[in-house]
Amino acid sequence: MPEKRIYYFDRWGIKNTEKTLQLVKQRAVEIGIHFVVIATNTGATAVKAFEMMGDTLKIVAVGSMYGYKEPGKTLMLEENRIKLGQWGVPMIHTTHAFAGISRSVTRMWGGITPLQLLAQALKIMGEGFKVCIEVSIMAADTGAIPMDENVIAVGGTIRGADTAIVLTPAHSNEFFNMRIREIICMPSERPSRFPPV
Repeated sequence: MPEKRIYYFDRWGIKNTEKTLQLVKQRAVEIGIHFVVIATNTGATAVKAFEMMGDTLKIVAVGSMYGYKEPGKTLMLEENRIKLGQWGVPMIHTTHAFAGISRSVTRMWGGITPLQLLAQALKIMGEGFKVCIEVSIMAADTGAIPMDENVIAVGGTIRGADTAIVLTPAHSNEFFNMRIREIICMPSERPSRFPPV
């Protein structure tokens, strides 16, 4: 079996974004990946990703609609939305895959649903790890990535990027068919506690 390396960051967070994207580009070229799914709310990480690798890889930007009462409102900054649009980067803004109706049940009646428990279990590997899986599901469900080839998913802890994994994607209704192929990078520590999803 071939040896594969994992790059571990000492700390989590936005300061690791550039190095994460460098590692992603390098690994994508090494193993022939064509699609990179980037978690991005303001659009900054997706813009940086396109500037670094948009000439060689297909970037898909995934953000969230969570927390917004106005229809169509997102966290994405207008200048980033314009840039990504001009570059032809697909921008997905939808409810988090591990939230949605599940979160509504918790708000109404309390407790935790199986979907929320799954999200919390994934955070054992780190917030960014959970985010990578979540954005790949969101991209798959909207048809933005192919289902018959591996992709790289990039996520982060609170802001920026600090985690990247190679995976075979799956739609939300086939979640357990997803396969994690490699961990490219991740923080060796994480915040001690996150609120439930």
